[in-house]
Amino acid sequence: MAKKSLTRRGLKIIVVGCGKVGETLTDQLTREGHEVTLIDKDPTKVHDLTNMYDVMGIVGTGASYSVQMEAGIESADLLIAVTESDELNLLCCTVAKRVGDCSAIARVRNPEYSEEIPYLREKLGLALIINPEQAAANEAARLLYLPTALEVHSFAHGQAEIVKFKLAENNTMNQKSIADLGRTGLLDRIVICGVERDGEMTIPAGDFIFEEGDMVSFVAAQHDAKNFMRRIGLPTNQVRDTMIVGGGKAAYYLAKCLLDVGIEVKMIEQNRVRCEELAVMLPDAIIINGDGTDTELLKEEGIEHVESFVSLTGIDEENVLLTLHARNVSDAKVVTKINRSNFKTVINELDLGSVVYPRHITSETIIAYVRAKRASLNSNVETVYNLFDSRAEAVEFLVKEECEVTGKPLMELKLKKDLLVSCIFRNGEIIMPSGNDCIMVGDAVLIVTTHTGLGDLQDILA
Repeated sequence: MAKKSLTRRGLKIIVVGCGKVGETLTDQLTREGHEVTLIDKDPTKVHDLTNMYDVMGIVGTGASYSVQMEAGIESADLLIAVTESDELNLLCCTVAKRVGDCSAIARVRNPEYSEEIPYLREKLGLALIINPEQAAANEAARLLYLPTALEVHSFAHGQAEIVKFKLAENNTMNQKSIADLGRTGLLDRIVICGVERDGEMTIPAGDFIFEEGDMVSFVAAQHDAKNFMRRIGLPTNQVRDTMIVGGGKAAYYLAKCLLDVGIEVKMIEQNRVRCEELAVMLPDAIIINGDGTDTELLKEEGIEHVESFVSLTGIDEENVLLTLHARNVSDAKVVTKINRSNFKTVINELDLGSVVYPRHITSETIIAYVRAKRASLNSNVETVYNLFDSRAEAVEFLVKEECEVTGKPLMELKLKKDLLVSCIFRNGEIIMPSGNDCIMVGDAVLIVTTHTGLGDLQDILA
């Protein structure tokens, strides 16, 4: 049987900017059946991506009326502006809104605009304004609030989380099945939604037996997640201090998040002028002007005793080496920012701990919006997270109207294989669903599945 999602018309989408985010979006959008046209001033980038994907490409400035007309703005459903310039992105969207009858999304990264995003979005009539550095900083901050986690994704307006951790030697879960652990009450108020072992990802059933080294993801309300981790012997206190190498936008946003909750911040940045700016913007942080890759400087500043270490330079290779060094000389919780994903397999084998990919965070937000725009009237995609290196997805749906899946016990629904209804958020309450629970109108429902591209709640049916 063909997937229901494929019967809905693909959208006509114009992507302005053929950088890292533009390429990631092009890959995902074409795989989901959308008609994509690319615009960029660099003919080489346009040529490379049009050769790689089945898309149209136009060389020119995305804010130009004539270039947008050539790209088909009058019949487009959506324009996404992800060039390196915030101002150009906003201008592209403004022109698109005046010329075409389409939605518009802009990437805006400058901290000076961050306080004005709601105002800009409303006044310019934009569907979304995305700040990837701020989103990456928020993800890194969540990891420092719960340092034993490798990944933390929030949904249901921050009320619930998907948490990933590694099963260590002698953990109480080792060599026990999900059914066994369920009978002890250990898994009360949580749902195990995915396990990675030897590079293979599984959505486990009751007979699944855990082993040392498994990467386990579970869904729970925020406070229940911490309680579960405590019960299996994992510390849950947030870190007391952190050392950040790099003083860019993401570093600023992260430092601000951490200082607001009482975590001490020490930041090392090589550019003296930038250090002076940061000292004004972050008066409670310690700003060090120096080379963050100098091991002697790191030692002098206390890398061996710090509780967390975050490498946020603009160079991936530096971030990787800094993290490996921190793991070698300290017991710190480490977080690494990686901009490129060409060598993701190699990076995973290095055991860097928690890795944050800003461009993936950006593309997930945009893909969630695109799927919502394409969906039927009965449900809406709220959030999308790629799990286990994009081998699985967590998709949050808002149920707007009655449909085939509402009002029936889950045990009576014929669901796709490798798909789990992981959580229901109803009237402010988090429900960990059993076979007797029903999905109701007004619920937010989290689905974890290895089937990519779910755009409508009814797509969960076999």
